[in-house]
Amino acid sequence: MSVPVPDPRAIRESNLDELERLRLPLPPEEFPLVWEPGDEVELRPTAEIEARTAVLHLVLARCFGMPPEAGMSWLLGSHLMEKVTPPEWQFVVGGRGDHRSFVLHHDAVFALAWVLGLTRHLDPTAPTDQDLMERLPNIAQGETFAEWRSRTLAAPRPAVETAAVLDLYYCLDWAYLEAERTGAPLPGLIDANAIGQRRWALEWAVVFRGPFHDEPAGWEEVDLST
Repeated sequence: MSVPVPDPRAIRESNLDELERLRLPLPPEEFPLVWEPGDEVELRPTAEIEARTAVLHLVLARCFGMPPEAGMSWLLGSHLMEKVTPPEWQFVVGGRGDHRSFVLHHDAVFALAWVLGLTRHLDPTAPTDQDLMERLPNIAQGETFAEWRSRTLAAPRPAVETAAVLDLYYCLDWAYLEAERTGAPLPGLIDANAIGQRRWALEWAVVFRGPFHDEPAGWEEVDLST
């Protein structure tokens, strides 16, 4: 269910204060807002977020040595074949595509796990939780998607809270790229790639409703150009 968004300028001001605390460069004054006053926000259905998390986790398993036959078998047994994007399918089946880009999805999985309430933090200065893998499907042991859902019992975060964190990562994405471009120090242990992956996941999971918003984009269609 959609709910009203908070004042976007108040959220932006708070997030810019956080960038200043981290000693990161600030975006220009004309940097766009993520939403407008009067918009509404919701999260994608929990099952859809869980499915995206599980598929990305399977893709990562392929990155680290899972045979293609095992990957396809797990997708079939979990009834997730239709949730795999064409680039992901090509990689799972034949190892085609940019291996490094798929490995980076680890941070996208972390952000989705945060949205689902499976991780405690999404600290932009810290790497993923060490026990993140324990909270994801145990593919190696044959745990299906349905079994994982029963075990984890996700409790998604409020849409307004998630939207505010999306705005933060929208600003962080610009700030980290600018810091790396100019050689400025980063505040923590992760780089712009990790920040971008987390933003990707949040952009996909959060759905805004309003006159300036399109229908929710597919995973591969999320626009990270600004």
